[in-house]
Amino acid sequence: MKHSVITKTFCIALLPICTLPNFPAHGQDAKFVPNYDEARVPEYELPDPLSGVETKNDWGSRRAELYERMATQMFGTMPSPEAAKLRIESTSPGKLILDGKCVLRQLKIKIAGQSVDVALFLPVSASEKPVPIFLGYNFNGNHTVFDDSSITLPQSWMRKTADHKAHEKDRGSSSGRWAIEKIVDANFGLATLYYGDVDPDFDDGFRNGVHSQLGVPSDSEAASIGTWAWALSRVVDALETIDEVDTQRVAVIGHSRLGKTSLWAGASDERFALVISNNSGCGGAALSRRQVGETVWKINDSFPHWFCGNFKQYGRNEGAMPFDSHTLLALIAPRPVYVASAHEDRWADPKGEFLSCVHADPVYKFLGTSGLPSKKMPAPNTPLHGTIGYHIREGKHDVTDYDWQQYIQFATKHLVQ
Repeated sequence: MKHSVITKTFCIALLPICTLPNFPAHGQDAKFVPNYDEARVPEYELPDPLSGVETKNDWGSRRAELYERMATQMFGTMPSPEAAKLRIESTSPGKLILDGKCVLRQLKIKIAGQSVDVALFLPVSASEKPVPIFLGYNFNGNHTVFDDSSITLPQSWMRKTADHKAHEKDRGSSSGRWAIEKIVDANFGLATLYYGDVDPDFDDGFRNGVHSQLGVPSDSEAASIGTWAWALSRVVDALETIDEVDTQRVAVIGHSRLGKTSLWAGASDERFALVISNNSGCGGAALSRRQVGETVWKINDSFPHWFCGNFKQYGRNEGAMPFDSHTLLALIAPRPVYVASAHEDRWADPKGEFLSCVHADPVYKFLGTSGLPSKKMPAPNTPLHGTIGYHIREGKHDVTDYDWQQYIQFATKHLVQ
């Protein structure tokens, strides 16, 4: 799969990249200068996910081979479900919100000794018939997703507060990223949890969070992103006990680093019926070989705890990777996947995110789905909705009502109609 041949019909011709500076090792004081110039994107050849595949029956073994490579070389192999020692500690009674059309419930569960709070927002119709649900982590605590005094404040380490604690004043502060009323009006539910309850997002040598029980991972075992993905599956285990939730129709969603997480969760657990990546960039939906915006070297230098130790060998060596982000999307096939970009989010390489969809499309088509409707990158705010969905919207790195409008429409098409 040479990109200079495959992509020339729908993107600017690309030239060999100039020599990149010799960036210093982690911890040294130097400024990273990202590349945003298409003329400096290197020539690259993508591994073909369908290599050696002749029939649909061949895909199972090929998929297992590709998954094993991404697990051991990038995200890390996950702990067993049994390692979670999952326990549901409490389930709160329902509380009517949003003028009586939504029921707020809370679950307190334990995953590998860690207390994890899950906030459930369900349409009242769920009491009569289980509903499909969006499941995703939030960055700042369940109390920031919706302003309600009954939502439990996290006791875990908080990334964005000065004292790393949750505060009453922050209730509802992230509600703009969660279109709860739109979700409920469409007869979907939402389950969300604070990702720091599972594993705090800083390089602590894997001494805290679930790793305090699971142990320090080896270079081929799940670090933070892989562990966050694993815990999402454990939440599905818990949701299977909730009568109002249809766990055959769970759409996993994530933004930014949590978009990387949702993609790996979807690749790892086929119970996720639909997968959504919002601005996931490097290590998520964007092709690493393009080296646009954030690179493999930069992401491992800035966040050494995100990916498994083996992934560090591909810093400034992307061409040696036996996979790329199109492989990650292909692992989700034939289940629907939606990738979203933002026009001003150059760090996440929107074009690279779209190209991953293009190069995953042959797998989706091979497995009999509609795949991606067009190989031409759409203009902002003109979404593509096939079995692979994509849009690029105006604006910056964020989750907006426009994004949610697309996700709800896409999920309705694939999980309801």
